[in-house]
Amino acid sequence: MRYFLFSLFVLIVFSACHQKQSGDEQPIEQENISLKELPPSPDTTIIDSRYTFAEAIEGSNAPQKLIDQLQLIDVTYISTDERLHQGQILTNKRLAQDIKELFQFMLHQEFVIEKAIPIVAYNWSDSLSMADNNSYSFCYRNISYSNHAKGLAIDINPRFNPLRWKIKDLPNEPMGAMLDTTVNGTLHPNHPVVNEFRKRGFRWGHTFSKYWDDHHFEKK
Repeated sequence: MRYFLFSLFVLIVFSACHQKQSGDEQPIEQENISLKELPPSPDTTIIDSRYTFAEAIEGSNAPQKLIDQLQLIDVTYISTDERLHQGQILTNKRLAQDIKELFQFMLHQEFVIEKAIPIVAYNWSDSLSMADNNSYSFCYRNISYSNHAKGLAIDINPRFNPLRWKIKDLPNEPMGAMLDTTVNGTLHPNHPVVNEFRKRGFRWGHTFSKYWDDHHFEKK
């Protein structure tokens, strides 16, 4: 009888403690976090480019002294699908920090970059890269006048920001591209992205004498 009463007492105490603990538990509130507030990670970011440096320069035909001036950097941006993407920019080491910070600025501004892939993916063809609205910096071409040949220029969304001729009746480049400033990813005078490039000492192609090269920024 004593054993039965003791067992009953233990059971009552255990039940009371368990109910108290359960009642004290508070539901965990989940915060709604914007995708753009999350740090880039394999779970939240779509990878557009993952070249090694050796792969990114393969077939460029650039001299070694110029190759030694280059740096391959990862950049994160919102693409046309409104999701975070990670791409790469192969550029001159002198521009690398500026470009990293400019991409961070564009991400903060929610400015769309469709893709950023080293131009080796387009067999070193500027025309193919532009037609695909690809943003890039280094391309060893037209060494006599192009700052891209040294990685000292960058093109941003060429199809959204086509080259348009001022003094000749020639088609836009890339072919068929039209300027529409209502499209996110398009640049125009006094745009915050344009102003940020200018603050860092870049010259905007919109100011060229023969054409408006709105996708082009260069720094000597």
